[in-house]
Amino acid sequence: MRYSTLINFPLVFGCLLVLGILLSCQTNTQKSSNTSTESMELTAAVPEKKVIVFFGNSLTAGYGLEDGESFPDLIQKRLDSLSLPYQVVNAGISGETTAGGLSRINWTLSQPVDIFILELGANDALRGFDLNATTSNLQGIIDQVRAKDKNIDIVIAGMKAPPNMGEKYIKEFDQIYIKLSLKNELRLIPFLLEGVAGNPELNLTDGMHPNPEGQKIVVENVWMILKDAL
Repeated sequence: MRYSTLINFPLVFGCLLVLGILLSCQTNTQKSSNTSTESMELTAAVPEKKVIVFFGNSLTAGYGLEDGESFPDLIQKRLDSLSLPYQVVNAGISGETTAGGLSRINWTLSQPVDIFILELGANDALRGFDLNATTSNLQGIIDQVRAKDKNIDIVIAGMKAPPNMGEKYIKEFDQIYIKLSLKNELRLIPFLLEGVAGNPELNLTDGMHPNPEGQKIVVENVWMILKDAL
């Protein structure tokens, strides 16, 4: 007597289907885990950018220039070309005096700052402002930056008074930046417009603001001091 073997095909098909689903879920879970791990590794590999704030007047703002031509913009391009993790913030306002800078410094410091470039005073000199007031305003700005974080690296950009202000005023104005840098242990750019001021080929028609070619020289004046703070 022969016995025939009966196979319950619906039952077998159901078991295979369940097994397939379980294996698929396990594979997807492994892929998801691997993708998550890779994402975390990529995120960890990207350094957080430090912030360089250029705080100044029209010279910093890039008066009369196209976007990307001001010296802070050119500094950003150089940092990027060297793969240095820094973000430049241009906090320049045309016509700004040291008093105006002091009045807005707290607002500017509401953002993260790692390096602070102070470029103010030229408009004070053009208007013949009291030198003691200019010095006091610059010191006030420095104090506010230090109060935010004593570890912020401050660079002060030296300026020169116009020749029509008289020898005594010119000499005392020049000394403001040297004295402040020594008193507060700041990095000093001796003269921001070194090699540019007074050269018609490197300035706009107003004779005071560097043109695109002049900006390239200003970049080198700034970079010579800034590079040691990076």
